[in-house]
Amino acid sequence: MQNAPFRLLDRIRQLIATPSVSSVSPQFDQSNRAVIDLLAGWLEDAGFRVCIQPLVERPDKANLIATSGEGSGGLVLAGHTDTVPYDEGRWRHDPFGGAVADGRIYGLGSADMKAFLALAIEAAGEFTARELRRPLVILATADEESSMAGARALAAAGKPLGRHAVIGEPTGLKPVRMHKGILMEAIRLEGRSGHSSNPALGASALEGMHRVIGELLRWRAELEAHYRNPLFEVAVPTLNLGHIHGGDNPNRICADCELHIDIRPLPGMTLAELRGALQQRLERLLVDGTLKLSFRPLFAGIEALETPAAAAIVRATEELTGEAAGAVGFGTEGPYLNALGMETVIIGPGSVDRAHQPDEFLPLASVQPTLDLLRSLIGRFCERGE
Repeated sequence: MQNAPFRLLDRIRQLIATPSVSSVSPQFDQSNRAVIDLLAGWLEDAGFRVCIQPLVERPDKANLIATSGEGSGGLVLAGHTDTVPYDEGRWRHDPFGGAVADGRIYGLGSADMKAFLALAIEAAGEFTARELRRPLVILATADEESSMAGARALAAAGKPLGRHAVIGEPTGLKPVRMHKGILMEAIRLEGRSGHSSNPALGASALEGMHRVIGELLRWRAELEAHYRNPLFEVAVPTLNLGHIHGGDNPNRICADCELHIDIRPLPGMTLAELRGALQQRLERLLVDGTLKLSFRPLFAGIEALETPAAAAIVRATEELTGEAAGAVGFGTEGPYLNALGMETVIIGPGSVDRAHQPDEFLPLASVQPTLDLLRSLIGRFCERGE
C-alpha cells in the first residue's frame, strides 16, 4: 500500500523514533516505558480500557493490556515493544527515522515488530466496544528480545487474556503454528592447577571438557536420530557448541573450563527433560569425581510451540491467507500465551530475514493486507463471537 493512511504511518514513525532496546548487556539495555505510554494514549483515545503492568524486578519496563468489549474468550493481538541493539554507522537510513523510500518504511522495529502494534490499533478502530460480543485485547510486552521477562510475568500471573491469539512477528503474512524452543546452558568444570611438566600435579579441566564435548556430540547424534519433524527447514533438533574458555597459560595445568551450548528442541521436547538428560549424561561421564561439574542456565529458555492444526485461529488464518500453517526456527512468546489457555498463531507483515540487521524495513505493500487480515479476525472472533 503505497499511500498508507497518514495517521498510521505517523504512528509507526513515532514508535520507531522511540528507543526501546532490550539486551542482556547493560550498556545497551533501555526502558520501554515511553513506547508503552504512546500505545496507552492511542488506545485510551480509541475507547480501550488500558492496564499498564510494570515488571516487579524492573519497574522501568512494563507490559500493556488494553481491552475493548466484555466477557470471556475473544481475540488477543500481541506484540513486543522492544528491539535488539543496532549497528551504529552501518545503516544507510536513520534507525530511528522511519524514512519512507522505495515502497518501504525503514527503521529499528519496523518489521520486528513495532509496526504491528500500530497496525493492530488501526484495524481495531473499525469496531466499537458495543459491537463486540467477545473482547478484543491488544497486548504489548517487554523484553522479548532478551529475557522474555514480560511474557514470563504474564504467565506467572496466570490471568487468562483471551481464547485466540495472534503474535505479529514478521512471517510474510504466512501463518505459523509451530516453532522450536531455545535452551542455552553453561557447563563448567573445576580441576586443579599444577606445573605442566608433571600431569600428576593437577587435574586438567580442559582435558575433561574434551571428554564432555565428545559426549555432547554423541548425544546430538542420538537426538537427531530420535526426533524429526519435516515441517521445519532443519527437521531435527540442533545442539551447537558456541563458546569455550579455559586456562590462563600454556605451562599451567588448566584448573577451570567453561563451555556454552545452544539447543533448539522440536515440539514435544521440554526444556526440563533436556536439562535433566544433559546433567545425567555428564555426571555419569565424570563419575570418578576428579573434576567438579556444574551447570548454569544462560537464560530461562523458551519452550517449543505447537498449536493444534485444528485450532480455530489456525484454520481461520489459513483460510484468510490461502497458506497452510507452517513452522519456523526462531522463538516467540507463543508458548507463554498458550500456557495461559490461548491458542496462538504467529503471523505478521515483513520478513524475519530483514530483522536484527541494518536497514530493517517493512514493505508498504504489506500494510493493507495486514489490516484486512486483522479486521477479518476481529470480525470473526470478537464481533460475531465465533
